[in-house]
Amino acid sequence: MSELAAKVSYSPSLVAMIETGRRSPSKKLAELLDVVFGLPGTFARLEKRLRDVPFPASFRPFVPHEAEATSLQWYEHSIVPGLLQTEAYARAVLSTKPNTAEDEIEELVAARMRRQEVLRREDPPLLWFLIDEGVLYREVGTAEVMRDLLMHLAEMSRGPNITIQIVPFSAGAHSGLLGAFVIAEVDDSPPIAYLETAAEGETAEDPTVVARIALTFDNLRSKALPDVASRDMIMRVAEERWKA
Repeated sequence: MSELAAKVSYSPSLVAMIETGRRSPSKKLAELLDVVFGLPGTFARLEKRLRDVPFPASFRPFVPHEAEATSLQWYEHSIVPGLLQTEAYARAVLSTKPNTAEDEIEELVAARMRRQEVLRREDPPLLWFLIDEGVLYREVGTAEVMRDLLMHLAEMSRGPNITIQIVPFSAGAHSGLLGAFVIAEVDDSPPIAYLETAAEGETAEDPTVVARIALTFDNLRSKALPDVASRDMIMRVAEERWKA
């Protein structure tokens, strides 16, 4: 590892993260690896393939952590978390991306649905979702899409490894309004977080940063309704606000 890092003039820690999928290689690094290993074009093609994966570059390092997580703590203030979205809701959300062709949107929808395979693992992670109440009322797609989505949320909340809590309007202004985030814990690896931003988002691995995000999650959890009360609210909004 150290020898390879020295040959390409990159830090051993960065090379290790790329090898384990926690970082995507740059085009320059891919070209250097082609030279070091004497495999012209091989790593360059792999780097391009990674760039073509239907996830933002900033999210790709987080993807393997989400797939292998032992626990995920997720807060959303504007839409339903991706792992809980129905296909119709996901399509409505992703269709808002500007200058995106229909076939690209379908690729993005398929990729989002594939991410949900983590829920069907033999050893699924512990999942804790905090969702702002406003998400239940924001129309994404049609009334039918929203009703199906909320009934799906209510059903998912009954899973033995899934907790869904609603942060109610009565909580007033809170730190969660600054942005959505998710924290993943994986065995034998420090926690890693992904933060939504106005651009593409940001993957955070600095322990100090992740610790601050974890404190924010705990603070939001203290303001959220209990799980059963949250389920009741979800079902009530589905039946009253989103009548078919």
